[in-house]
Amino acid sequence: MGDNGRVTREVVLLGSTGSIGTQALDIVARNPDQFKVVALAAGGANLKLLAQQALDTGAEIVGVAEPDAAINLALLIDQEARHRGLRPGEFMIPEVIAGPTAATQIAGLQCDVVLNGMTGSVGLEPTLAALDSGAILALANKESLVVGGTLVTEVADPGQLVPVDSEHSALAQALRAGTADEVARLVLTASGGPFRGWTAEQLQHVTPEQALAHPTWSMGPVVTINSATLVNKGLEVIEAHLLFGIGYDRIATVVHPQSVVHSMVEYVDGSTIAQASPPDMRMPIALGLGWPNRVPNAALACDWTQAATWEFYPLDEAAFPAVRIAREVGSLAGTAPAVFNAANEECVAAFLDGRLPFTGILSTVEQVVTHHVQGTSSGEGSAFVSDADLSVEAVLAAEAWARPAANQLIGG
Repeated sequence: MGDNGRVTREVVLLGSTGSIGTQALDIVARNPDQFKVVALAAGGANLKLLAQQALDTGAEIVGVAEPDAAINLALLIDQEARHRGLRPGEFMIPEVIAGPTAATQIAGLQCDVVLNGMTGSVGLEPTLAALDSGAILALANKESLVVGGTLVTEVADPGQLVPVDSEHSALAQALRAGTADEVARLVLTASGGPFRGWTAEQLQHVTPEQALAHPTWSMGPVVTINSATLVNKGLEVIEAHLLFGIGYDRIATVVHPQSVVHSMVEYVDGSTIAQASPPDMRMPIALGLGWPNRVPNAALACDWTQAATWEFYPLDEAAFPAVRIAREVGSLAGTAPAVFNAANEECVAAFLDGRLPFTGILSTVEQVVTHHVQGTSSGEGSAFVSDADLSVEAVLAAEAWARPAANQLIGG
């Protein structure tokens, strides 16, 4: 029991060494009466940080995706403990699970909250495992929901799936202001990325360096490029539909460069409820961990004593077609979103390698999706599977087909 009378929540953290994971651990460290980390999982790219996190949290189990990393991680934990002046018996030696299913195994552990901060659709099976365990799933891994679709929503109990994306966290908060029948539409805000106001012709000459220079958020390269193309916003439109059951015709997108209003809900009486806070992911992360309760001092509030201007602009879908394509893909559902996501990841990699122009990302993605839906390609996973027949295997097969299909177009 915490000092405030709340029971301390046991937390499992997936993607602990990434941006979401490290910020989540900061919140946990500042609120030890509310949260206790019982297990961690990471890909294995930063074993030294994972070892430090294991000691900091006293996690009982640590998972790493690299099959050969278990011994190295155990050694690093011991080295870090010695560096801190700890002797055997003075620190927790966690059980280490290694291999590609480590995150899924850890996600299924009995706990109160699983925070999925993994990157990419590799988070789908851990998402399903967390939901099956009965824990609250604080979901920052939007791709698992987008590609999983009804596979995820149909196994989630009411209130079990809590969004951590800043936009969807904002929507969840604003939706508390009325009943479902009173909602007119959802309005997702977008920073516009580094190329707000650019024409389609100007975008043809964008360099990777320009695209990686996001004006507001500090993120990994794939998410940053997705923000520049607005693919990230397209994925978020699909995510909003799946999370809140609102039709695509009632989900709007507006450009808001300041990134202070994170999203809005418009009600049938003309009222619009907006959630505003400085751009800091610790607030939605904390809310995901504590849902439905707020965590005091999770992040700074807006300073209302200072003059400020908030701007809103319509989205230029001619220059940035990602949201339009995503709406179409989301409406098709089934394996279409998985193909959209996988093809985009390959195209982003090609752009960063100099093999594809910036505007070629979406044009190539759209071609791959078209081939998949129209059945103009062959091979395992090439055939579109509808929601009625959707399975994890079908999603994975579609993704596996989409990656070489995209690269074939890029190479051509």
